[in-house]
Amino acid sequence: MKINFKAKDLELNEEIKNLVEKKLETLRRFFQASDPEAVLAEVELSRTTLHHQNAQDLFRAEINLTIAGKMFRAESEQSDLRTALEETRDDLEREINKFKTKRETVFIRGARSIKKALSLSPLARFNRKSQNKEDGTE
Repeated sequence: MKINFKAKDLELNEEIKNLVEKKLETLRRFFQASDPEAVLAEVELSRTTLHHQNAQDLFRAEINLTIAGKMFRAESEQSDLRTALEETRDDLEREINKFKTKRETVFIRGARSIKKALSLSPLARFNRKSQNKEDGTE
């Protein structure tokens, strides 16, 4: 996985880079089938303030993850950088899971319709009503 870092009003040191890599490593199970070099993560970290008198620092984390041409995006703004990263990772995990589930559902629905189209002719099917009339048990 290739990771591009971008920092605004924040010093990007090795500790922060390792933290981001560790958080993104947990998402690797979702794209094991695709080429790891085809996965691109663009991480933007910044520090902002609330612009009030007691200006509390807020950390913003944004991750754009591109897997095989499909882009997933999440962002978070928290008082702690680690918390913001965890929240973005959780949002990405939820988004990827939703996409995979939807894709599997569409596949199953298509397979079901193909099976239905290839089944026996309508003349070979019997309704319960017609079976009951033939048996004399209505």
